[in-house]
Amino acid sequence: MNHSNISTPASRHWLFTQLLVFLMLCTPSIYVQAKDRLVATQIEYKKALKQAQPGDKIILKNGTWQNFEVLFMAKGTADAPIELTAQTKGKVILSGQSNLKLAGEYLQVSGLVFKNGYTPSNEVIAFKKSKTELAYHSRVTEVVIDNYSNPDRQESDYWVSLNGQNNRLDHNHFIGKRNVGVTVAVRLDSENSQQNHHRIDHNYFGPRPILGSNGGETLRIGTSQYSLTDSFTVVENNYFDRCDGEVEIISVKSGKNRIQNNVFYESRGTLTLRHGNGNIIDSNVFLGNGVEHTGGIRVINRDQTITNNYLEGLTGSRFGSGFTIMNGVPNSSINRYHQVVNANVNNNSFINLDHIELAAGSDNERSAVPLDSKLSQNLFVGSRAPFTLYDDVNGLTFTDNVSNFATKALNPVLAKGINSQKITMQRAANGLVYPKDAKLAEYGANKTLTPTLKQDTGASWYPKTEPTVAFQSGKTINVSATDDELADAVKDAQPGDILLLKDGQYSISKILKVSKTLTFKAANAHKAIISFERPTLFEIQDNGNLQLDGLVITGLNSPDAAGNSVVRTRKWGMLTNYRFEMTNSIVEQLNVNHSFHFFDSGSRAFADMINVNHSQFRHITGDLFRLDKETDDLGIYNTEYLILDNNQFDDIEGAIASVYRGGTDESTFGPHVSVTNNVFTRVGQGGRNKTGASLKLLGVQMSQIEHNQFNDSAPIVVDHTVGEPQTRIAHNQFTNTPSPLVTELVAIGKHTADINNNKVQKL
Repeated sequence: MNHSNISTPASRHWLFTQLLVFLMLCTPSIYVQAKDRLVATQIEYKKALKQAQPGDKIILKNGTWQNFEVLFMAKGTADAPIELTAQTKGKVILSGQSNLKLAGEYLQVSGLVFKNGYTPSNEVIAFKKSKTELAYHSRVTEVVIDNYSNPDRQESDYWVSLNGQNNRLDHNHFIGKRNVGVTVAVRLDSENSQQNHHRIDHNYFGPRPILGSNGGETLRIGTSQYSLTDSFTVVENNYFDRCDGEVEIISVKSGKNRIQNNVFYESRGTLTLRHGNGNIIDSNVFLGNGVEHTGGIRVINRDQTITNNYLEGLTGSRFGSGFTIMNGVPNSSINRYHQVVNANVNNNSFINLDHIELAAGSDNERSAVPLDSKLSQNLFVGSRAPFTLYDDVNGLTFTDNVSNFATKALNPVLAKGINSQKITMQRAANGLVYPKDAKLAEYGANKTLTPTLKQDTGASWYPKTEPTVAFQSGKTINVSATDDELADAVKDAQPGDILLLKDGQYSISKILKVSKTLTFKAANAHKAIISFERPTLFEIQDNGNLQLDGLVITGLNSPDAAGNSVVRTRKWGMLTNYRFEMTNSIVEQLNVNHSFHFFDSGSRAFADMINVNHSQFRHITGDLFRLDKETDDLGIYNTEYLILDNNQFDDIEGAIASVYRGGTDESTFGPHVSVTNNVFTRVGQGGRNKTGASLKLLGVQMSQIEHNQFNDSAPIVVDHTVGEPQTRIAHNQFTNTPSPLVTELVAIGKHTADINNNKVQKL
């Protein structure tokens, strides 16, 4: 080459190109070196991890990996993260005692499924190895955790613990957490986990069953200890599908977080700004569809912004209402209720909410009313005004809001800032309703709001199946009264099947263990008569749900031993919630010994619902529904709903029901007890009835006892504890039966029960 021409543009370009080629050949390239490492054993995985370089991908071979505690500790780069993934997404199952810990930088995990087991540590997935070895700039995506719950429902763990900084949790599928502990927790318990800027997006938070105690949050950001610290976590485009664990679906306990564009579908509870300041709640959609206890947003603390949210069909009340602004505690400790100051609530749509509660929780302790807060350009639509005021609300300024209900009768603070007018609503293409009048477009949520779709969340390759099997959804199996035919049918049946009992006398020599959804139904009502030779007839086990229809059950052939029962749960410890239904049946002659019960719950067993109707119970020496085993006073209880309707109870020596919920926790909605249209004759008078009552309710949150007849029976005894319990005892007839006894065990003063229109007479 002629060096005299090196200064020409062409020669300079040639020289630059040659130099670049030379450097690429001489410099190690991460892209050239990046490897896919397929591993089939835990030993191979550990070897591959030691060799992993930026850009490498460690691939777990398809199959079930039993008892695999995965430590993914490595250091990738922004341009070349190190990946851990499945050979085929969804085909790598981590089961037994398995978990995952990430530590390092620029790591990515995808395609794994955790099921058929539970974590041996505090987390299923932890963005840390230890308190000092955390994950940064790392991502967990398209990972499934499906019913991976500790079998002890009161043993606490997290499914995901987000530590470190700048991590992302996206497109994951979480369903069926049944034990105590937050589904996903953002931890701020070290300096390197604060101001973390995590992103939690496009996850499917599938149904979380009612826990029956505190500790059932789906997402928590921070804790009270670090609540004055900012987190800067973004939670967006997630779908919360029937997340019913407890009263707080999301519990925000830190500052400067943004919760936006999420959908809350038929979820019992609220998005709660429990601690921390300066959070933004924007463009979320809450759809209750009239489901009981569905709630919206609860506001506590300073400088919270609630804007452009859409809330419709929410039924919740008190701390779980459609919209709640709380009272605080003066000079509150860090773990109590800080006063609401400078809340900005604007351009939200409140459509058909049963309750909006202001200055909620007002009592001798929570006496600090909301201050310097503004509510403007909100849209309130419903058949009536939903507001309840518990204290002074002059610190709330209502300006330029509109409603379709009369506001003259409202508190002057509200009436001044809510304009009443006729509003015609129509549903838009996005599924939400808006005023038809274009002049009202500036009020409520914007029409550009796009609700996150269920199908756009979670792992696209993992099905979003229904969590429960409906009764009588399977096939019908005909059963005759011969030998062990019924017991064999129980073993062979599939979930949802109906065991149709032909007429006859059934003598059952084995305990019928119910571990699936089954219906026992008489082909002809009251013509299938069942006796049993063991201490119990039915034992409900994990995954079991039991329905009885048209049967006659007698205790004449039962063993002569105290403590028999017709139905029981496992004596200690059930993980899955169960359902029990009975209709048009007869239970009699449970009297071959004293203390022969009908239904006996074990400790740590929890029923979503016990529903008994149009049935007869007679000549029984024990109790009918023993739901009082959680006596450690931790806010735990045995059933969410007990419903007794249109039944006859004759000659029952024990209590019809004993329901117990002790402790001071306020994080649950239940228990609920409904007793209506029943006839009680000679109930609760036995010498071994320790309750001294026909019905004994302690700590029940919602009680409805109406239109019953009590003849020659023990009284109803109700003990109120915490949580503003609501008890209504009305339109009953008490003949030779004492009046109901209601006692406040926590609140000072006269009881709060609604007792009216009852008739008490002595013959």
